[in-house]
Amino acid sequence: MKTLIVDDDITSRKIMQAMLAPFGECALAANGDEAIELFRAEMEKLSLFDLVCLDIMMPGVSGHDVLKAIRAIEEENGIFPPRAAKVIMTSALSDSENILGSFSNQCEAYLIKPVEYEQLVAQINLLDLGMEAALK
Repeated sequence: MKTLIVDDDITSRKIMQAMLAPFGECALAANGDEAIELFRAEMEKLSLFDLVCLDIMMPGVSGHDVLKAIRAIEEENGIFPPRAAKVIMTSALSDSENILGSFSNQCEAYLIKPVEYEQLVAQINLLDLGMEAALK
């Protein structure tokens, strides 16, 4: 599983990386602009991300805008579900406006921080990213 972790907080990025690294390659982005650049660069190499863990509150480009950009990049390249990246929003924001907005922008899941390992793995398994074998 190839994952892009996007969060402006270094501690949050490192925690997510520690949780997900045993299951495959993790790329890290500290802000929205960096995330979009990384996603586009990997798409150009035909090296698709399976999973994107995306914070909402970041300086500059928000997670909502990153999600819109990711879906636009995929569409430009003819990538649609089920081949499209699965996006889990990981945010401290728990209000309905942000949660519903995320799903409107085509995320697959929304986890409230602090994200628990079991919660993250359960959500990834629901998204059918093939982690069950890695957990046995």
